[in-house]
Amino acid sequence: MWARPAAAAEPWLLLAGPRVRWSLAALAPVGGRMEEPGPGSSGPGDAPPAAKRRRLLAGEEKRPGPGERYVPPPRKRNPGVSFSEPHFAETRYYFEGGLRKVRPYHFDFQTYCKGRWVGKSLLHVFSTEFRAQPLDSYRAAASAGRLRLNEQPVRDLSVVLKNNDFLRNTVHRHEPPVTAQPIQILVENDEVVVVDKPSSLPVHPCGRFRHNTVIFILGKEHNLKELHTIHRLDRMTSGVLMFAKTAEVSKRIDEQVRQRQLEKEYVCRVLGEFPENEVTCEEPILVVSYKVGVCRVDPKGKSCKTVFQRLSYNGKTSVVKCFPYTGRTHQIRVHLQFLGYPIVNDPIYNMEAWGPTKGKGGEINKTDEELLRALVEEHRSKQSLSILDVSEEDLRPIVGSKECDHSGYCTKPVEIMPISTDSCRTEDSKDQKEAEIQACLQNSDTRPETHEANPEGASSSGNQDGHTEEKDPLCEECKIVRQDPSPRELVMYLHALRYKGAEFEYNSKMPDWALEDWDES
Repeated sequence: MWARPAAAAEPWLLLAGPRVRWSLAALAPVGGRMEEPGPGSSGPGDAPPAAKRRRLLAGEEKRPGPGERYVPPPRKRNPGVSFSEPHFAETRYYFEGGLRKVRPYHFDFQTYCKGRWVGKSLLHVFSTEFRAQPLDSYRAAASAGRLRLNEQPVRDLSVVLKNNDFLRNTVHRHEPPVTAQPIQILVENDEVVVVDKPSSLPVHPCGRFRHNTVIFILGKEHNLKELHTIHRLDRMTSGVLMFAKTAEVSKRIDEQVRQRQLEKEYVCRVLGEFPENEVTCEEPILVVSYKVGVCRVDPKGKSCKTVFQRLSYNGKTSVVKCFPYTGRTHQIRVHLQFLGYPIVNDPIYNMEAWGPTKGKGGEINKTDEELLRALVEEHRSKQSLSILDVSEEDLRPIVGSKECDHSGYCTKPVEIMPISTDSCRTEDSKDQKEAEIQACLQNSDTRPETHEANPEGASSSGNQDGHTEEKDPLCEECKIVRQDPSPRELVMYLHALRYKGAEFEYNSKMPDWALEDWDES
């Protein structure tokens, strides 16, 4: 089942039966935020609840009256595991300017009607929940046949939704670029695959990232499929990342994680002269915003512990080893900020928005709302909003609508890379991600529709490498020219150096920026 951390900002809704749950943003035509349903969720193949099946067999289920729209019952779920060749064949990679890029592609998102949508029109749902685009965009999508209700095109958005309505939405996906640095396989045997993850790559599909993820690259380029994620790293964190090849191996190592038997060692480069003696930080950490991905030290937060040891100091910055004994979101980064030694190029915790001391000692002197607004505005001024994993839809409640016109378009182009459910942010948090990770890895209910021909109205144009680049007139992303980040901007100086369990130990080499003779210029 596609699941979220228990404390996620968006609530869960109970649909169809007592064990069928859906996330908020599974449908958003032409530019809205959306998510893919995971296995075990109420996907297009789920059977109806047992009680409803009995009523249907007994003829007790209410049938549509004259003129009422008939809604077919959910179909039996199609079993399966992992991502398959049709998923990998949706598009292809190309490399440019030190970046790995993905050709834009058309993709179908699908969901059953949410409980709160029943009795509401599609127009109402789009106008209240998916405001990233003006209503005219959704009307155009319907006119072009991009929206389907129970596999029939929806031309009229005034249609009223019913329970078990199945919605399918064709969108044009643009994935953000990531570093072209290859994924190095450190160990592969019958039980595990261990890789050295480059910075900027999410572990698994989330938000706008699908093909530019470790899971997809391993499947497409190394034929490593049906992998079970044991732990994960933040998108901007590099280093040792483990996958199990079987559920049994995954459960065995999971138990070590739960029992705190897994030793983790990170290395980072921080501002200033870090103390030579060992430093322990046990300040509790509270999530300020799941959407933006910001945490801070707070007495109401979750308990955690990190031990730090300085390796070197070059007069400006220090290289520090980090030993996290717990796995809270952004734990190492938040503790270093609290101690007054933020990671040199941390795009969140080394910002002026935190105040003159940048949050040292927990001194912020801002409300959470003021802090989030200041962070967004600082990145906007630096034209680096893409580093904040948040969509325009989520950005507006933070900064208001003063820069957006009446149609909903922002007058300043906003570069965004939304990350849903924080699944790309947590550095190593097993207790928050187990169900979610398994859903991502075993995404068998959502079968992508790979479009051989362009949808109605789509056009193509050639580019410099001779590839025919598909343009979609309904896609706002196709109308925006975004400046690519430099490969250096996609690196944060935090690296998972070693993971050690009861029966294994996996190491990666020290990154260049952590060496004593590294030239910071």
